[in-house]
Amino acid sequence: MALGMALGIFTGMFPIIPLHTIVAVALALAFRASKITAAAGIWICNPLTIYPVYRYAYKLGSFILGFDRNAEILSPVKETIRNEGFLHMITAILSAGEKVAAAFLMGGFTLGIIWAVPSYFVFLYLFKAFITWRKSRKLTKA
Repeated sequence: MALGMALGIFTGMFPIIPLHTIVAVALALAFRASKITAAAGIWICNPLTIYPVYRYAYKLGSFILGFDRNAEILSPVKETIRNEGFLHMITAILSAGEKVAAAFLMGGFTLGIIWAVPSYFVFLYLFKAFITWRKSRKLTKA
């Protein structure tokens, strides 16, 4: 279950809004992890966190690839998100050019690794603690 959650968190960092669940579940199938927790993990990127996550993904990806992070090339993407919503984001990112798409993907991949690895160990601990708690509760009832 912890691996599924980590795969969902990893996928949630990518700018592929309408495809998060599909990609997370596909990764869970490939790695033989929990598909339910993978689908739940993508909610790390939700309407409250999407702007900071994608902003830092773009900045980090631009830094890694050596692009100008402060260029106005991102303005059309911001306008699309603000006026048309999240579902048009992929089209806006791709139409902004390959540098913007590459920066978003590289930043999303890097943030995904940064968040997924520790989250695996945190959720492994939490799920084990929950299972232990349930077993001890069943023993006291019996």
